[in-house]
Formats: sequence, C-alpha cells, structure tokens
Amino acid sequence: MIYLKTHDEIELMRESNLLVSRTLAEVAKNIRVGIKTLELDAIAEAFIRKNGALPAFKGYSGFPNTLCVSVNEQVVHGIPSDYMLQEGDIVSVDCGVCKNGFYGDSAYTFLVGEVDNNVKSLLKVTKEALYKGIEQAIHGKRIGDIGNSVQEYCEKNGYSVVREMVGHGIGKHLHESPEVPNFGKKGQGIVLKEGMVIAIEPMINLGKKEIAFKRDGWTTVTVDGSPSAHFEHTVAIKKGRADILSTFDYIEEVLN
Repeated sequence: MIYLKTHDEIELMRESNLLVSRTLAEVAKNIRVGIKTLELDAIAEAFIRKNGALPAFKGYSGFPNTLCVSVNEQVVHGIPSDYMLQEGDIVSVDCGVCKNGFYGDSAYTFLVGEVDNNVKSLLKVTKEALYKGIEQAIHGKRIGDIGNSVQEYCEKNGYSVVREMVGHGIGKHLHESPEVPNFGKKGQGIVLKEGMVIAIEPMINLGKKEIAFKRDGWTTVTVDGSPSAHFEHTVAIKKGRADILSTFDYIEEVLN
C-alpha cells in the first residue's frame, strides 16, 4: 500500500529531513583522521535528541546505533565501531530521525584527508546520479524512469550499480512502499503520483556490482573490495518538479 501525503504532512516531513541534514552537518564538522566511527555516532545521537527527535535507525530491526557508517568497500549499513578513520578513506554516513510522527532519511559520502582522484570521481558521479534520478521523480513518470536515469549515468561513467539494496517510500514509517531501485527501464514500474514521498539513494561501486553481507547481519561490502559511494535525499513527488525535503547545503557549508 502506498500512502499519499497531504501538504501539511509533507511540511512535517521537511522538518524531519532538515534535522537529518543538520545532523549530517554536525558529523561533517568532525570527519577527520583518527576519529572513531562510534564517536561520530554519539555526536549524531546527542544532536538529534537535543532537537526533540529520535534516532530512526537505533533499534530498527535490532540495529544497534544511530548512524550507518560505511567505510571504503562497505556499501551501506556499516555499524559504528572503534575503527579510526584514516587518511584516504571515504565514509558514507546514513542518518534517519523521527520527529512529529514522521521520518527523515538522508546520506552523504565524505572524503577523509587526501583521497585518490579515481575515488573522488566515483563520489562526484554518484552524487550527480542522485540528482539525475530526482529529475525523474515527478507526477506521471514511473519508478523505472528514476532507476534508469541513475543506472545510465553511472554505467556511462564506468561504474556499477548495486542491485540488492534500493531506495524506498518513507512517511510515518522509515521504510514504506514502493521500492526505488537504482536500475531499471524507462516507462516501467508503478506510476509516480503527487503526494508520494520516496528516498532515492544511489549505491555505486568503483568496481563490480556484486556485494556480500558480513557476519554482523548488517554491513554490506563490495565482493571485489572496491570502494563504494552512497548519497541519498528524501523527495516529495510533485507536478513538474520534485520537491527535495532534505538538503546537502548545511554539509557543504561545513566542507567548503
């Protein structure tokens, strides 16, 4: 069942998503060589709670932490730990909150110090692919149009698209229908309707598309050990142009 949101509900979701964005900016302030990913998690949880919200991921199906922190070949759902970030790492930080009964969800992949140019290019293309997908997230288009746009752009640039992990609907629940793959064919899948809210989140590998699940039951990694990038926005479907409820502006003010 797909639940269409009212204007007022979308505005409440915007509030939740902007808190996610501000939380990721707090994390961005602390991305540096030598910090433990558990420390980043604690910073995020404190900030979310201080702002009157709850961490959406903590306890979700047993997930133990506030953030998913995925380093280098980890694709998504990395569990924060005592691992200390190192020069040349990339780190995907995925964050969710629940506020006023509605969820927000966004992710950003950060550079740690000096990173190889080929990996920087992977991040650039993955973020650009997110916006290519968002361009298709309008009333009357289909789910396949989003995935096809992401897939074509990434594969044209020599990267591979993870198949097993996909975006999703979001609202009063963290994960709602429909699924939003980052691959597909134009004109296929369900029709997008005004009032739908979805999380679009390309997960793109420098090497091959295949992934594996670690023994912790959460962390996914590239089978060939190549780096993987992940960017995510929550988007409301509108006529003519998508309404992006999250933002990277706060993060990029910190980084720049």
